Amino acid sequence: MSNKNIWYLPGPFHQYQEDVKALAKENGLRIVDANATGSREDEADDVPEVTVRQLESAPVMLIDSNDDDAAALQELIDKLSAERDGILLLIDAAEGLAPLEHPGASELPIRLFDALKAIHEDVVSLTDERDKLAGEAESLRAEIARLKATTEQTGDNAEKIAALKALLDAANVQYRANASVESLEKAVADLPKA
Repeated sequence: MSNKNIWYLPGPFHQYQEDVKALAKENGLRIVDANATGSREDEADDVPEVTVRQLESAPVMLIDSNDDDAAALQELIDKLSAERDGILLLIDAAEGLAPLEHPGASELPIRLFDALKAIHEDVVSLTDERDKLAGEAESLRAEIARLKATTEQTGDNAEKIAALKALLDAANVQYRANASVESLEKAVADLPKA
């Protein structure tokens, strides 16, 4: 027994005013591009109605064929071609395919060049700052490791000093309050053996 849940709909699907994917989901249908297959196996009987978007036609400029207009049109085409070429070079530079170079002429490519140059300078500045901060972070990590080692050693010495002082106190031996570990060890070693 077949489950008729396929909605054969001609693509592209963005040409429809409705959200065809949402409609398909709501109706438990699976969309297949009708242009991509000749088969209509398991085609659903009850599918939603959709409408194709109306596309506005692009304005068309009509020019009388006199020589003045043709020359002005050719000048405009040349100007636009130069701008396009400048922009294409800047796009190649932004993609890393060519060095970033001043386009020379035309307002849009020059504005784009200025924007790309400012972005490049900001990236270089941020990279330098990041590298500087990474160096500082590494030196701070080394300082923290050194301080931790010193603290652990001091903690070990404090325990050792407390133990040595307890032995000297038990033997009623006098010592300086700020005596070093070495002097306390010597005093303990000089204690009479019991």
